[in-house]
Amino acid sequence: QPWQVCVVKGDTRQAITDGIIAAREAGQEENPDYQYYPSQWREPYKGRRFDTGMALYSALNIERGDSERRTQAWYDNYRFFGAPIGLFFFIDKDLAQGSWLELGMFIQNVMLAAMEFDLATVPQAALAEYPDIVRHALQVPNTRILVCGMSLGYADNKMAVNQYRVERADVASFTRWYK
Repeated sequence: QPWQVCVVKGDTRQAITDGIIAAREAGQEENPDYQYYPSQWREPYKGRRFDTGMALYSALNIERGDSERRTQAWYDNYRFFGAPIGLFFFIDKDLAQGSWLELGMFIQNVMLAAMEFDLATVPQAALAEYPDIVRHALQVPNTRILVCGMSLGYADNKMAVNQYRVERADVASFTRWYK
């Protein structure tokens, strides 16, 4: 169980939200603990990423050139999409890829367990863009990597953001069967 989880709500959750948005507004560069995205996108991932973004902004009725509304939509990540609870998942810096896989399975199980209580989750890499702000607010040592955050609460299925669905690749496109 190579993970640490911090659950936040109320003032702590708000302090993290305010700190990250203030850093963004001040032009502070993101400083994630690890590189989440590739340094150069290639197909088919580049196209999938673009299509996902277009589907989201279309659902939110945000035009491509409307940078202010796009920024505010992005800030919703830091506001935990209005969810009352946030989770932060950490792993010790000296652990290798196998431990990261175990953490990923744990995160997935948290999401599945939440569903059993009619709760919705949103795993968020965006909440790990400014790990020093989060670590400071939670008094987590810098020997731990902030992997991601997660919003937890009851879904408002009437919201536009909860109406759109991302097209998924067909199973046959990434699966090989052997006899």
